[in-house]
Amino acid sequence: MLFKTKYYIPVVFLLLFTTFSFSQTSVSGIVSDKTGESIPGVIIKVITLDSAFVTGGSSDIEGNFTLSLPTEKKYILRFTYLGYADLFKTITTSNEPLDLGKLILKETAKTLAEVEVKTTQIRGEQKGDTTQFNADSFKTNPDANAEDLIKKMPGITSDNNGIKVNGETVSKVLVDGKPFFGDDANAALKNLPADIIDKVEVFDKMSDQSAFTGFSDGNEQKTINLVTKKGKNVGTFGKVYGGYCTDERYNGGTTINNFNNKRRISLLLLSNNINQQNFSTADITGAMSNSGSSGGRGGGRGGNSSESALMTSPQNGNTATQAAGLNYSDAWGKKVTVSGSYFFNYTDNKNHSDITRNYFTDNKLVYKQINDDRVINQNHRANFRFEYNIDSANKIILSPSLSFQNNATSSNLYASNIIFDNQSLSNTNTRSTINNVGYDFSNFLLYQHKFSKRGRSISLSINTQLTEKNNDGTYVSHNNYGDTLASGLDQTFVTYSNSKKVSGNLSYTEPLNKNAQLQMSYNPSYTEGLSNKSTNDYDSLASDYSDFNSALSNKYNTIYQTQKGGLSYKYQKEKLNLSFGVDAQQSTLSGQQTFPFEFKVNRDFQNILPSARINYKFSKTKNLRINYRTSTNIPSISQLQNVVDVSNPLLVKTGNPYLNQTFENSLNIRYGGFNAKTSRNAMLFVNGSYTDNYISNATYILQSDSVIQGYLIKAGSQLTKPLNLNGYYSARTFFVYGFPVSKIKSNLNVNGGVTYNHTPSLIYNQLNISDNYALNGGVYVGSNVSKNLDFSIGYNGTYNIVKNSVQKQSDNNYITQATTFKLNWIFLDGFVINTDVVYTMYSGLSQSYNQEYFLWNAYAGYKFFKDRSLEAKLSVFDLLNQNRSIGRTVTGNYTEDYNTTVLKRYFMFTLTYTFKKFKSGTQPKSEGEDNPMKNIPGMPQRPPGNGPPGGGF
Repeated sequence: MLFKTKYYIPVVFLLLFTTFSFSQTSVSGIVSDKTGESIPGVIIKVITLDSAFVTGGSSDIEGNFTLSLPTEKKYILRFTYLGYADLFKTITTSNEPLDLGKLILKETAKTLAEVEVKTTQIRGEQKGDTTQFNADSFKTNPDANAEDLIKKMPGITSDNNGIKVNGETVSKVLVDGKPFFGDDANAALKNLPADIIDKVEVFDKMSDQSAFTGFSDGNEQKTINLVTKKGKNVGTFGKVYGGYCTDERYNGGTTINNFNNKRRISLLLLSNNINQQNFSTADITGAMSNSGSSGGRGGGRGGNSSESALMTSPQNGNTATQAAGLNYSDAWGKKVTVSGSYFFNYTDNKNHSDITRNYFTDNKLVYKQINDDRVINQNHRANFRFEYNIDSANKIILSPSLSFQNNATSSNLYASNIIFDNQSLSNTNTRSTINNVGYDFSNFLLYQHKFSKRGRSISLSINTQLTEKNNDGTYVSHNNYGDTLASGLDQTFVTYSNSKKVSGNLSYTEPLNKNAQLQMSYNPSYTEGLSNKSTNDYDSLASDYSDFNSALSNKYNTIYQTQKGGLSYKYQKEKLNLSFGVDAQQSTLSGQQTFPFEFKVNRDFQNILPSARINYKFSKTKNLRINYRTSTNIPSISQLQNVVDVSNPLLVKTGNPYLNQTFENSLNIRYGGFNAKTSRNAMLFVNGSYTDNYISNATYILQSDSVIQGYLIKAGSQLTKPLNLNGYYSARTFFVYGFPVSKIKSNLNVNGGVTYNHTPSLIYNQLNISDNYALNGGVYVGSNVSKNLDFSIGYNGTYNIVKNSVQKQSDNNYITQATTFKLNWIFLDGFVINTDVVYTMYSGLSQSYNQEYFLWNAYAGYKFFKDRSLEAKLSVFDLLNQNRSIGRTVTGNYTEDYNTTVLKRYFMFTLTYTFKKFKSGTQPKSEGEDNPMKNIPGMPQRPPGNGPPGGGF
């Protein structure tokens, strides 16, 4: 006992000494101006009496701050905010928390041009599930837009597929918590200048109903919220630009923004023929040419003008665009907030493409295609959001949207099927014209009610969607099938399809105790679809298209009904947020064909759908999130409809009315966070999914003439039909690491990962498993030197491995690489030089597609006037005239290499006038509904007090 005591005493003493030596206390307060209005984002620097830096922080959106400091010491607190005089406060800490109360900053008499803030600003901080960056910590040139700014931030990257945060695609961008041109993420990023942005917030936005209840429905969207600066929320700003060159290339437009606190109006106009446009999914419904090609299209970027507010991912071919957009948001009194937008575009695209498709077959089947098409598309899109806070307990949200499309396509296609390297199996020369007219309407209505008992709530949402599409067109083809006589098609067709869907979600939440909550939900859904096709052959005797072709005509409708209900449990305390639930779902899929002959198909499904979610915060900078979900999906009506599609006579398609719904299990794991002290961002992702009844394709090469659905298909044609197969699964691991490099005044982002897809398909009645591995890595260095010098260097590479179970000789490895360099330099009081170089390399593709090329864009200009508001510049796109568009798509049946027309070298002279006129506005209030930052719909927030989360609080 004495022996134990002898060793326990010094150990206990050491522990006590350590505890007292490192004991900490909290120092808190609120920062405001002389009017009493709180100031968010104030930089707080803590130093000792001999000026040694200790720690730092910033005030939150309500002006509050809390610091943890060692006890029994004296410190100096320095409060810094642009436009205000620095405030110094000397404190002495003790064992008791220190509340400094309200600290008032005084406005400086000097203008921003006379003041240079020397303090080192904290680049960002982690606030719960939201990462917040300070925009002024990242230096951009005077003409930079919001996209240029956010690409400098740790973990944020940009490519042809959009903006990504830690490898996840950003699907929504808000401005001060409000939508900007609906769900168009590019509009705000490319329209708003960087110098009006104060904060950039990144979070997973929940649906409106989930944000109210606190229970996730799995529909989170990666979201960026741009918080405007105080003093920049009242005024008018924008730009007008126009450019022209000798080969009749042109680019012109304007962006005008009028901000008056909560009222925001933006007008965007654009006209060019250098492949710049900004389209959402609704804008291109039915707008794709029927060329028989598939897969995405990489490379081949459009013009390099940065003035365009409506520019998005480039389009292949040569495109002329006219577009206009209007956005409006406001608060109508204290209870109503509204936002809405209207967008119109007209595009005329001409494109030439060639495709080589290698099938995983023993006869080395190769499909080759050359296609010339022209697509003219018109689109109108409008959306609106209405939020009415009836009182403190009741709220209504109404959000309708409507889009119209009108599309005309003409196409000339030559294609051939080749086997055993050079033996021609079949070929076709097809001309087609297609006219599409369609609309899409959707409406979301949500009612929320909070009971007097904290955590108890009820909410009801109703979703409706109506879609209609009318098509008509012609097919004229000349076809050869081996040694048989040539044949042809000369047809007209008319198709009509519509879809009607209504669904609801009734949710009730009940608190079990101060940390736990229960949710009961009921989700019914009803979907009805109709698809009719009528085909007529050319009658040479009558010299018209009066010969009705019943084998290529069809009438089919579907009804899909679901009844789903379930229970969910949620527990939240300090560092842990845990929820799990289970739903029981009963669904019925009914299909009925009424022409050319009648038959019915009915499918009943019963599913148990479990879900779980764990969010554990190890510290302010490290967080672990695990999500497990299950879901079902039904086949589309085009997959179900039992009609033969001969728009490409060599690639004949038909549907399968006996398809079942799919059942998917998915698991997502995310670990990491942002460290404010070191400005380092680290994130690791692991995702996986498995699908039962995966909808794959069966591919057949007809060895003899065959009758399919009453239609004669010649030998040598391919027939593709969807079918259910088990065994599809995928996995992905990805990491991102971003940090500042002070020696070169830059920010470095490093990323890498592995993606794996295990895809089943049927080829010649043989089950083929295609395993596709993709190993990717990248590095990006963005400067943070000054507003006059901005540069970046980046590299991305992917090594792909394709393995097949049926034909090993079809296995293939290929590499894609891209290296980028960008420079923008303002010197000699107004001269500007800008250059943008991209080196792209492909290897391992089909022989003619293994290429490498440089795309080099550059311009030189000068800024006139005292405020440098007028810029004249001479630019060149594709200086070396090497621009190309090449890529590869891999499916369970084949690999496809493609090459399309791209914009080539041109020179352009452009004038740009930038205007900015701001008044001394006020930041939105930080209390209640008057502060748009306080209750962003779907933004993760913890309710005040100790009650259970969710339930509308």
